[in-house]
Amino acid sequence: MGSSNRKKKEKKKDFAKAKLKVGREKAKAANFTDTSFKSKSISINQKSIIAEGVDQVEQFKQNLSLAVAAKSDHARRDALAYLVNQLSARPPNNPVGIAGLLTKLLPLLSDGSPPVRTGLLKLFRVFPPAEVGPHVEKILMYIRGGMTHLSTDVRSDTLNVMEWLLEVAGDDVVSCPGGWLKTLNSFSCMLGWNPSVGSALVSKGWTSASKTTTIGMGSKNGREVQARQIEVLAKFLQVGFRQETPAPFSPMAYWDNIYQLPARANPFAYLNLFGVPRDEDNEMYPDRISRQRIFEAKWENSMVAGMTGAKKEGGLVGRAASGMEKVLNDEVNGSKSTQA
Repeated sequence: MGSSNRKKKEKKKDFAKAKLKVGREKAKAANFTDTSFKSKSISINQKSIIAEGVDQVEQFKQNLSLAVAAKSDHARRDALAYLVNQLSARPPNNPVGIAGLLTKLLPLLSDGSPPVRTGLLKLFRVFPPAEVGPHVEKILMYIRGGMTHLSTDVRSDTLNVMEWLLEVAGDDVVSCPGGWLKTLNSFSCMLGWNPSVGSALVSKGWTSASKTTTIGMGSKNGREVQARQIEVLAKFLQVGFRQETPAPFSPMAYWDNIYQLPARANPFAYLNLFGVPRDEDNEMYPDRISRQRIFEAKWENSMVAGMTGAKKEGGLVGRAASGMEKVLNDEVNGSKSTQA
């Protein structure tokens, strides 16, 4: 009987405690997370998720779109790295073609992020050189825009692209419409070598004209940038004045010229049959003699004056100017003696 009474008392106590807890919620844990909410969409910071089983063509196009339109610098850089891997594969995977890539990616030459511009140059370097030639005119248009950009870093990285283009398609660079004179105009804007005041540069001081363009925005030293610009200009002139290799004799050359299919795109572009009438700057100068003639008429005096002033500065700039002077002496004067 005693044990039954104790059990009844314990039940009464439990019932009384339960009455006290009525109307109060159980205390929540310190690490409690409310999961009762509902969301219609999920926002992802970086759009670089790649799902397994996705079509490679769609995946390539998605990364191409991210390289151009992504707001994050890291997303654009990673997308360019993906494109580099695809074009470096064996066999390369490029479902949109070189023309499609250039149309989308060339505006990135003036991108504000240095890693993006570096990734773009890496992508250019894996392009097949034979497929770059037909698009040189379009590439040069963006290069000239980058060469006259306000940012010194953008101008310097654009010179790296120009150097790559001279390596893979140098003859097309100097012979395409606007490739010779327009590019020389862009170099003059970078260096401050104005043909109209070329005769007065030596007496007034060439340095005062060029520093306004080369030393300004950017983190690189002005003299290093200036020397780099002169070096790339020297390479450009060397390609333009390079001796042409004569074609070997072939008894069938006459008939091949009539019946054989052209080996390059738009072989009659120099005739400009259906294009807009060209002025002097937009004209094609397809051979060394025509390029040398227009260079002597418009640029030789200012180039000599600029090199003279640069050599007086010494250091990196002076060495670069001496290298350019050697190019002009070897190529221009050498070609004159050959003609004589």
